[in-house]
Amino acid sequence: MSIQDLIRRIHVDEDESAFNELYKQYIYKLYQFACSFVEDGEAAEEIVNDVLIKLWTGRKNLGEIRNTQVYLYTSIKNTCLNHLRSVSSKKNNEQKLIDAYYFHLSVDPSQLLISKELSNHVLKAVNELPDRCKLIFKMVKEDDLSCNEVASILGLSNKTVFAQLAIALKKLDFALNNS
Repeated sequence: MSIQDLIRRIHVDEDESAFNELYKQYIYKLYQFACSFVEDGEAAEEIVNDVLIKLWTGRKNLGEIRNTQVYLYTSIKNTCLNHLRSVSSKKNNEQKLIDAYYFHLSVDPSQLLISKELSNHVLKAVNELPDRCKLIFKMVKEDDLSCNEVASILGLSNKTVFAQLAIALKKLDFALNNS
């Protein structure tokens, strides 16, 4: 079922099973995204659950949200940033924000078909990308967000996201062809 159908059922019918389905579809992706900011699994889990609970409790206003996926990612980002500000000094906070762009490849069944050597080359190439490129590459290629959605979530221009994704793809292509 599409996210729009689930949101409509949550908003109009106050359907708890639709909310549970939405939760199942997005919990892992949102958790990974939150972890890239807070680097603390428990805090990330709490942040994601808080955002999803707010979605449920504010279900009467869901009709005002144009793109639920962007809304969820933006809410997670903002809640993570608020969390970082509340638990860290300014110096530690700046370091965590820099580290927030660290990229982690997740395992999916299609990767199991790729040889271990090629997987190692891909991982090495991705880890050598500049921080912003890594985050944008992850959001577009792993989280299936559009470039426009990524731009909205990260507060960047569309051109910046397109340029960073192009840089990432070019560097990955070069690294893989020269390994």
